[in-house]
Amino acid sequence: MTRFYTTLLAVLLAIASLGPQSVVAQDSPGPLRIEITEGVIEPLPFALPQFIATNSGAEDAAGDITRVIAADLSGTGLFREVPRSAHISTVTSFDSPVQWNDWQAINVQALITGSVTMEGGQLVVRFRLFDVFAQQPLGSGLQFVGSPDSWRRMAHTVADNVYQRITGETGYFDSRVTFVAQDGPKNARLHRLAIMDYDGANVQFLTDSRSLVLAPRFSPDGDRILYTSYESGIPRVYLMDLDTVNRRPLEDDTLTMTFSPRFSPDGQSVVYSAERGGNTDIFLLNLATGDRRRLTDAPSIETGPSFSPDGTQIVFESDRSGSQQLYIMPVSGGEGRRISRNDGRYGTPVWSPRGDLIAFTNQQDGRFHIGVMRTDGSEERLLTSSFLDEGPTWAPNGRVIMFTRETAGANGAPAIYSVDISGRNLQRVSTPGMAADPAWSPLLQ
Repeated sequence: MTRFYTTLLAVLLAIASLGPQSVVAQDSPGPLRIEITEGVIEPLPFALPQFIATNSGAEDAAGDITRVIAADLSGTGLFREVPRSAHISTVTSFDSPVQWNDWQAINVQALITGSVTMEGGQLVVRFRLFDVFAQQPLGSGLQFVGSPDSWRRMAHTVADNVYQRITGETGYFDSRVTFVAQDGPKNARLHRLAIMDYDGANVQFLTDSRSLVLAPRFSPDGDRILYTSYESGIPRVYLMDLDTVNRRPLEDDTLTMTFSPRFSPDGQSVVYSAERGGNTDIFLLNLATGDRRRLTDAPSIETGPSFSPDGTQIVFESDRSGSQQLYIMPVSGGEGRRISRNDGRYGTPVWSPRGDLIAFTNQQDGRFHIGVMRTDGSEERLLTSSFLDEGPTWAPNGRVIMFTRETAGANGAPAIYSVDISGRNLQRVSTPGMAADPAWSPLLQ
């Protein structure tokens, strides 16, 4: 394992455990040195010469793929692209030998080269990754083949591979986000369920704007979506197949309000809230058999359930203590144990896909925050603060969180933002208009 790989992996582990104190992570004296101070690190410089188009018809794809790879890596805040105007060497062939001294002279630490070929109506994308200071490749070269329309996915896949080889962590670029697109004035806003690539590209609308829709959630395979709709006049959970866009209500009972659904990790069950007789509790529904089981039974409001990745526990929010707090119970149900301990009200909990953290919304002193805590409630950290931040959703690798941020005032508009789990690299996600309620898919297959 090279020092290049080992050092950045150590940095990511440090980021994951950052608290309010300054942390410095660095290797032994040498060319690679990354410092973290108050949650800020020096991004690792990489060079990405434009991928070589090896034949006619591949030129546009080569430029587009290179651009997306650069945006993916730079957008993490962990990497910094050295501009091509600073390059000394030019890469004219995929098989050209690397001029190590030229890249070292401009402090490039990672070099990515690639080629794009149009072959039999398919795009063939190859890439290689090099540790410049060690003067050796990081892993072997890889090749991806797909239709010309899939060039963006192939670019995200290359970026995922680069990210994983350097950090030791799974990437998250080849994924999608479902969300609620909004339009119109605040007092008469229209809502549509939509889906897009993680970076805001390829937006598709899944529903019309005739009824209010809320809180979409992906299945573990990314092929279905749960969401809440008011089309019948009351909130009801619907299940949509993304291939056909066909949908059906989760339950046949048209008089019961159902909301806040999430899939179990195996995709065979759904946990959700239902209001019955003026009381709101959490239920578990087997999608194959239709069997329904009540998991909570209290006069308080229980909602916002989310499974642990192993499917054995559920985190949820409840006001049983007099204010909105977070609790964990076994999947069999029961009273649960409170895990939120600090000031304010807590809601919208969601378990990290890594199983180590729970993200949540916190409201205190007139401000809203996105935060994370350990599953026992320890090591709580608030990552954001604004007029209204809510509804976190995890990247597939458990390192980045998306959420809704709304501005203040009568014309306040929602937008989707992302932040990493150290609280750094806060940025707005590109959408064609107002957007809220993001839900991140697993990595695409």
